[in-house]
Amino acid sequence: MSRALDLSRAEWVKSSYSSGDEGECVEFAPDIATTAGVVPVRDSKNPAGPLLVFSAAAWSSFTTAMRAGAFLTA
Repeated sequence: MSRALDLSRAEWVKSSYSSGDEGECVEFAPDIATTAGVVPVRDSKNPAGPLLVFSAAAWSSFTTAMRAGAFLTA
């Protein structure tokens, strides 16, 4: 069973890994993670567009891997 996620009061934060030239910008809503246990992620250039929702555990694993450089390409 899925339940609707109310994002009307979400406070979106731009990822520190996003480029600063208004190019590749990813935002997430950490306050929702605290209250709902999931982390919504969206493209800051299209805030009304689609978003992805990750479990808090999956998001934590992803950000840990990012910090460790696991996704760097040559």
